[in-house]
Amino acid sequence: MNLPSLSFLRQGRSPHHQFAVIGLGRFGRAVCTTLHRLGYEVLAVDQSELQVAQALADKIVDHALQLDTTQPNALKEAGIFEFDTVIVAIGNYVEESVITTLNLKEAGVRQVVAKASSEIHGKLLNRVGADQVVFPEHEMGCELARSLTSPGILERFEIDPDHSIAEIVIPPAFDQQTIIDLDLRNRYDLTLLALSQENHPDKFEINPSPITRLKAGNLMVVIGSNRGLEKLPVN
Repeated sequence: MNLPSLSFLRQGRSPHHQFAVIGLGRFGRAVCTTLHRLGYEVLAVDQSELQVAQALADKIVDHALQLDTTQPNALKEAGIFEFDTVIVAIGNYVEESVITTLNLKEAGVRQVVAKASSEIHGKLLNRVGADQVVFPEHEMGCELARSLTSPGILERFEIDPDHSIAEIVIPPAFDQQTIIDLDLRNRYDLTLLALSQENHPDKFEINPSPITRLKAGNLMVVIGSNRGLEKLPVN
């Protein structure tokens, strides 16, 4: 059970949803690749002819254009304003990023997700109307720190700053204990959602019986307090 790392991609999903990605650096390419693999139509835009050609050659997008996105007319002629969601993946050029975001919102694009490289950059993006601002480097750093300090947590998706959904390796301290005996809600402020099946580790039993016994090394998915996750026994 994989929890997506690019969480904002789940917002506004529909069978006909289209995405435009502006900026084909590492972050932009990762977004394009993920969306394309999920079966969505993706248009990529970059000022670099080389980056555009590479994205097409690597088949990570449906269409790609070389474009100066600080020019509203260029965006309009390319049809960018007609997309459901536009991701501004220009992180290192603050002025270009902010002007592009402003152009998109003034043209009425419904959802604009913008990458920020600093706190000040993020504030500017919010000021010009970005619907969501993401800090990929910060999020990756937090995820690395968590993986080093909590190696039993395989995947983690933050619902808000205080709560998460997490996929966890069942620690030896929980081996052969029943769900009801563990009393996760009172001891850790966590609720167990699913358990991996004994002979099919890639398949999960949703909402298992309270008398089910846990086995160390198998997987469980829980939802609840981040503090509770940090208090779980170490594998």
